[in-house]
Amino acid sequence: MILHYVFDPFCGWCYAAAPLVRAARAVPGLQVVPHAGGMMAGAQRHYAIALRDYVVPHDRRIAAMTGQPFGDAYFEGLLRDPDAVFDSLPPTTALLAAAELGGDAAALDLLARLQTAHYVEGQRIAETAVLARLAMETGLDAAAFESAFARQLGAATQAHIAASRQMLALVGAQGFPTFILAGEGTLQRIDHSVFLGQPSGFAARLTALQGAVASPGAAGAGCADGACPVP
Repeated sequence: MILHYVFDPFCGWCYAAAPLVRAARAVPGLQVVPHAGGMMAGAQRHYAIALRDYVVPHDRRIAAMTGQPFGDAYFEGLLRDPDAVFDSLPPTTALLAAAELGGDAAALDLLARLQTAHYVEGQRIAETAVLARLAMETGLDAAAFESAFARQLGAATQAHIAASRQMLALVGAQGFPTFILAGEGTLQRIDHSVFLGQPSGFAARLTALQGAVASPGAAGAGCADGACPVP
């Protein structure tokens, strides 16, 4: 089965869900596939300092709910930097480059590193040089990453974002993060919010859903649990 994970690198609630992603990746037989949705792409890009008053209360709440760490370099550095820009396009391109080189696992590894770099270390993850360095830290070859980044830049990144948005529309979702379980001809949106701060519970839920789909009569059970047919 596949767990589609629709997110944005600058989404605070996606960072809140990062432990759930780690837990899902450890579920036997489950493939986690990342899809970046372009929350701050193009006209939606923002200077960090302009967002500070809006994001800080959410970040404080995330920390209290989940225990996810936030650093002073983020709160008092990046969010007060008048030149720092939040633009989803460059990190999305970097994640696509990572996926080209090492599959979904490499993209998820890089996403985790980007989130730590952003929320803990206060790094500018919309800058190409920063992205290249962080990619190397996850084990990707520098030259290969540079070439893959160039191939994924522009139209490929835009097409990926458009496809991610179409996936959200397919299950009636409008926000990030969104988790969608696919298997046996169904797509099922998973309510992750009740598991924030409880990654083991999220893993148990996914394991149970896998078992339900694999057992006889699963199609009926899946529909009762909110599954919708794949068109």
